[in-house]
Amino acid sequence: MHLFKWLYPGLHFKRWLALSFLGLVLAAAGIGLLGRLLPREHQAVLMVWFAELFGPGRVWLGGALLLVLGLPALVYGNFKAFRSVVDALAPGESMRLADIIYTRQHLRRGPRIVVIGGGTGLSVLLRGLKQYTSNITAIVTVADDGGSSGRLRGELGILPPGDIRNCLVALADKESLMEDLLQYRFKSGDLAGHNLGNLLLAALNDVAGGFHEAVQALSKVLAIRGQVLPVTLQNVVLGAELSDGTLVYGESTIPQCRKPIKRVFLVPGDCYPLPEALQAIAGADAVVLGPGSLYTSILPNLLVRGIPEAIARTRAVRIYVCNVMTQPGETDGYAASDHLQAIFNHAGPIVDYVVVNQGGIPARLKARYRREGAVPVVVDGERLRQMGVAVIGANLVHESNVVRHHPDKLARLILELALLERKSGEPFGSFDGSLNGSLRSGRM
Repeated sequence: MHLFKWLYPGLHFKRWLALSFLGLVLAAAGIGLLGRLLPREHQAVLMVWFAELFGPGRVWLGGALLLVLGLPALVYGNFKAFRSVVDALAPGESMRLADIIYTRQHLRRGPRIVVIGGGTGLSVLLRGLKQYTSNITAIVTVADDGGSSGRLRGELGILPPGDIRNCLVALADKESLMEDLLQYRFKSGDLAGHNLGNLLLAALNDVAGGFHEAVQALSKVLAIRGQVLPVTLQNVVLGAELSDGTLVYGESTIPQCRKPIKRVFLVPGDCYPLPEALQAIAGADAVVLGPGSLYTSILPNLLVRGIPEAIARTRAVRIYVCNVMTQPGETDGYAASDHLQAIFNHAGPIVDYVVVNQGGIPARLKARYRREGAVPVVVDGERLRQMGVAVIGANLVHESNVVRHHPDKLARLILELALLERKSGEPFGSFDGSLNGSLRSGRM
């Protein structure tokens, strides 16, 4: 009975369906006449009619005419019928439909990349990766307790939505207006300081019946390329033991102490990850840690039970993207090897490659960051190699008003490492590996 709904009035579909059917009949008759495939009685009628029209020796022209009239009608009718359906489902997108379908099919053949972290650095990498593959899993920390996320966490008892929101926006296949809307921050009133995307996730937490369900619901709305997973659904607090033995609690409080960090930990310590996160790591072609704040964005994920073990067991290439600049209150005076040593101290030797920046940083930005207590991270390549990792250096700085990794350059480097080190031997369908030479030249 559902098939008859296509014949309802007002669909602008029946006329094109009729034209397609007429074209099919004409084309079939033409082919049948030319190939002597029609039943004798039908073929005789057509031959007599076309003999009178074109002459006894030119009956074949009739078959050719039917074919010439039928095929365009069949193709045009199908096109218009398909177009009428697309216009109803996706207004304004019908002219881009072929590009959309090709892009999505192309990206589905890309490598499986798992990115672990939080903060701005993670979303920067995701923006680059989504141009090459849709097989992306972002595993995001839920230890944030500052800003809008911290307020919602305290008032509503939900997991902090800020880093999750940034990752969803970064992976979204969206219009710029949607991004601006989700990132909008209220400037006055009771909502001052709150982010609209955070409020939306808070509302979906109630409507959908849980935080994970809320993230999945917003992922569908934004049609994201990949998936975003909170590392755990338990309400955890990040703590730190400083060099003088002092214990500090709260992700936003730790950098304010301005003392060297000995270790970080979660309360409660027996929190467990989402099963989907462990499955993504097990099936990945590359697992990437960072970029992002070492102690407050990357390591909180590695403190969740099962995550370090899953990374240690995976057949994927394991990559750490070192920050370009040190972070005041967290990594003051840290070289690249100090960043890696902190990861090893908390999670074991779970890194194969360290990606570092070798590009120059504009003097104006250096001066500004120096006033804030941050300097470029020193790349001590020899010490890194002694720790058992390969070092990949490249010019990865994005020219802007802040020092950030370039999304596309970093993404291409990650994908090339995944391509070169893939264990299964199957070639990727969406990345051609054209940068192999430049990657080899970047080994330090």
